[in-house]
Amino acid sequence: MPSKPLDLTLELEPRARFDIVELRSHFAAEHQAISGFPHCLYWSSHTTAGFLDRSLAARLSAEHIPTYVDAFRTIFPEGAGYQHDRLDQRDDLNPTQRAVEPRNGDSHLAFIASGLRPCVTHPNRPDEPVYFVDLDGIVDGRPRRRLTRLIGFRQERAVRTTRIEVPVSAHPIDSINLKDPRLGVYEQLSQFVAASGVGKGRLRIVLDPTERHSALTVNEYETLLMNHDLAEVLRNPLRFVAEKYRHALANPRAVPAKTLGYAKYDFVRVLNKGLDTLGLRGSIVEKVLARTLAVPAARFFRMRRSVSLLVSERPDGTNGLIEGAYQSPILVQWQRAPRQSYAITAIAAAAFDTSSGAMRSIVSAGVWWIVKYFPGSPR
Repeated sequence: MPSKPLDLTLELEPRARFDIVELRSHFAAEHQAISGFPHCLYWSSHTTAGFLDRSLAARLSAEHIPTYVDAFRTIFPEGAGYQHDRLDQRDDLNPTQRAVEPRNGDSHLAFIASGLRPCVTHPNRPDEPVYFVDLDGIVDGRPRRRLTRLIGFRQERAVRTTRIEVPVSAHPIDSINLKDPRLGVYEQLSQFVAASGVGKGRLRIVLDPTERHSALTVNEYETLLMNHDLAEVLRNPLRFVAEKYRHALANPRAVPAKTLGYAKYDFVRVLNKGLDTLGLRGSIVEKVLARTLAVPAARFFRMRRSVSLLVSERPDGTNGLIEGAYQSPILVQWQRAPRQSYAITAIAAAAFDTSSGAMRSIVSAGVWWIVKYFPGSPR
């Protein structure tokens, strides 16, 4: 019986811009190769294609999954004038990148809002389908190259745990890039993974149970120019979505305001900058604006309180966090944090095997527990 995790790379060619692929049947031979493992980890390197949380997928029958995702694609219609899609105004792109960059603001928003994930685990059961959801599979008539990894393993062991405080601004609405070097959070996470000795597995990042009005996601982090959206979206976010969707259908070449999703995600950067400029930070005006956004944020989005990042061997031969070119873990809040920070718990989990790497993980975990609970013990 196999013991060491088996790691396979799968390549998909999307059939349409919005495409859902059942991976077990599509890659039957690859799943047969890992049939001796009771568990699977699936990982996507993309920010517009990933997986539904297993608990949500289990509640949705196969025929209802497209309907569920389509609901969010309806909220964020393609070509509705997103600033993300105004490539000529994006300072993050050089001329070569600008020539090939897809206009896919709607796909990023639908990915975030619907709770899609880049990394999930499943029991390895032939009768339990696993769906890869692609929201931006075709660009200019050409299919994009989509890669996912399939890892079969016997069991998962939590090797090490730590708690990290993520500082946030005094604004009630904010989005925090955990890879921002000024925060030092991602550096702490990387060092934590290295110290855990995990060779292959995942890092789970979980919001503390006491934290409210906040969520975690993994996506591309970009500040978008949204000044023209400020007044309209804050007056009535729900009506804003409906009006802009109708506008997009009636006049797809126009440049309307953004959809509700940016009010909860990148829109907050413009809001915060405007409040700072006007000297309104902490004022009653800011509190009213925050309450205006809080209801739709809590009710209409499926963002989660935890995310998982893949841990595996990197191109340089070391083990550590693996991410796609544009992936960043992001913390989103839609009410002011009581302490002006959020507590997250990081859990390094090893895909357990009997290799020397796994033994190092177990030894590392034992040393950590001894130091934590018996501080006088020799190191």
